Amino acid sequence: MKLQTFKINSPYNNLINLKVIQGHFATTSSHINYYIDLTTLKARANEAKAVAKSMSQEYLATTIVDTIVCIDGTNVIGAYLADALTDSGIMSMNQHDTMYITTPEVNSVGQYTFRDDVIPMIKNRHVLLLLATATTGHTTEKAIECIKYYGGSIAGISAIFSAIDTVQNYDIHAIFRMKDIEGYASYNSHECPLCKAKVQLDGLVSAGGISGLNFIYDGGEIDHLS
Repeated sequence: MKLQTFKINSPYNNLINLKVIQGHFATTSSHINYYIDLTTLKARANEAKAVAKSMSQEYLATTIVDTIVCIDGTNVIGAYLADALTDSGIMSMNQHDTMYITTPEVNSVGQYTFRDDVIPMIKNRHVLLLLATATTGHTTEKAIECIKYYGGSIAGISAIFSAIDTVQNYDIHAIFRMKDIEGYASYNSHECPLCKAKVQLDGLVSAGGISGLNFIYDGGEIDHLS
């Protein structure tokens, strides 16, 4: 049996679209019934630039952004976002009037950390948090806590897709939301109805992409192995 991907286009730019696959997938914090493939949006220059331009429109020229912290492999988008924000008039308080783009490391217990040479980019800085997706808010909360721990303040949060509107009273600016994917659902792994119905997992989803358990994924279609 083959599962076809289908695309959901952004009304703002025809370069921005989600590749979505229906199935049963496990993330580090939940089970989901759709896998959202953001690979090309994060890696292709023209698509990443379009995403960044769309995100920048959520921020007013009075916003101050010193550093963009990138989660889920969004560094390419982060670099373009820094340019887009600068072009739109958003200022940086950094000495060289430019923005830092960085990403935290993950330690052995899953906590985000910054190395000593990166901490000056966070401490006393206005930090914009950039994520690929915000599903349960667990990753977003960890990132917020990390930024605050190292002395940064949250200037904004942006994601390509978000299933939630806020985390810790911070609004999440997203290009796509749950309403754009009909029937999208996220479940606690212990309460997942697909697991209770003994539906086999189709893959494991992480920040780096997907690892197939029962299929080979080539970016276009999924072949279930029998």
